Amino acid sequence: MAILIEGISVVVRRDGIQERFPGGWDSFLAQLPPRAVCYDEKLVGVVFLDPIETETYVRQLEEQGLMFVASGRCVDIAVVDQLRGPTGDCPWLEFAHVPFCDKGKVAAAWFFDAPRRAHGIHLRGNSLRLVTPGGWNFDESLSAKHVFIPTEEVSERLKYLRTENGVDVYWDNLRNKEVYM
Repeated sequence: MAILIEGISVVVRRDGIQERFPGGWDSFLAQLPPRAVCYDEKLVGVVFLDPIETETYVRQLEEQGLMFVASGRCVDIAVVDQLRGPTGDCPWLEFAHVPFCDKGKVAAAWFFDAPRRAHGIHLRGNSLRLVTPGGWNFDESLSAKHVFIPTEEVSERLKYLRTENGVDVYWDNLRNKEVYM
């Protein structure tokens, strides 16, 4: 099984939650931020759009006993970018852009702790079942509608308009439409 990765996803190992998070799985679920969340039997993914909010959430998880990085490797937590994959060395996590029905590709991550015999994507079987957040719809998703704007173009291309429900709204001069960050 795999979980959908969108935006900047904080991916947490469920065994780490059970072993180190006070109150275990039920307590972890009760403390989840109001975000798009999906999970399978091995991983939980929490979607963020802002790197600062992502960092704050990772710190909160560390304060609860989970480990982000030790000896240069992800332990219980990984930060995974929708476009580029894990932001650090994470030997227990596989990431790929995979076909989704006939609509396009989505980013997905899955737990993999078996030996890697070659470069490339590692699966335990011949197929991959994808778990998405409740109510997720490809046509309205970040997977279908994301736009990457290089840092050097931001000041020329985007004009701040407002903040709406915690999301910054900008006018994209190139696309002539509102975009959300």
